[in-house]
Amino acid sequence: MNPRPAPPPERVLVVDDEPDIVALVAYHLVKAGYRVSTASTGPDAVTQARQERPALVVLDLMLPGMSGFEVLEQLRAEQSTRDVAVLMLTARKDEPDRIKGLSLGADDYITKPFSPQELVLRVGAILRRIQQGQQPAGDVLRIGPLAIDRAAHRVTVDGRDIDLTPTEFRLLLTLAERRGRVQARTHLLETVWEAAPDIQTRTVDMHVQRLRTKLESAGELIETGRGFGYRLKAAQPRSA
Repeated sequence: MNPRPAPPPERVLVVDDEPDIVALVAYHLVKAGYRVSTASTGPDAVTQARQERPALVVLDLMLPGMSGFEVLEQLRAEQSTRDVAVLMLTARKDEPDRIKGLSLGADDYITKPFSPQELVLRVGAILRRIQQGQQPAGDVLRIGPLAIDRAAHRVTVDGRDIDLTPTEFRLLLTLAERRGRVQARTHLLETVWEAAPDIQTRTVDMHVQRLRTKLESAGELIETGRGFGYRLKAAQPRSA
């Protein structure tokens, strides 16, 4: 029997208008085993994302044609690209810029100047948690009006489908699997983002805020443990 062929390496789209940055990032990603495409303008980034369906986009904010924020909004708005992971790569270190990017649906961010090795590790961490979120688990968690289908990577509220990014799904599933227990922000960073605990916990807060909004009436199930973290109410779950 012939062995099953290995799946092709994940494709990463690198978007930056600085050729030196593009070359540096592409070199280290290729060295780590990824397939890499590049774009230097916002419109080109959107076009290539539509055509190539990369697993992840490394996205600079300052781009000609369209800003990185506009590119991110476009990716999240379209059916074909809304699940593409996005790692923001930016020279902007101000918190409002990071918060805006996360609120628009970015999965993570890294600021320039950056360590290429750290960037590769961040890319790997994002892709691993997406893959984990797509692994069949054999049941549906039901908590009040909320249903989380782990096998189908699907969330519904009162039977209505809720569109979540892979990171939002992983965050909700983590809270649901530990329902009734407050999860520290640092623990969520380590579990959901696979990030070191010294990374800013504002990342968690912004994703929880966006998750509550998307869950509509079920958003109130996510409670804040003030000064500590978050928990999902321990409504009696059922398995389907």
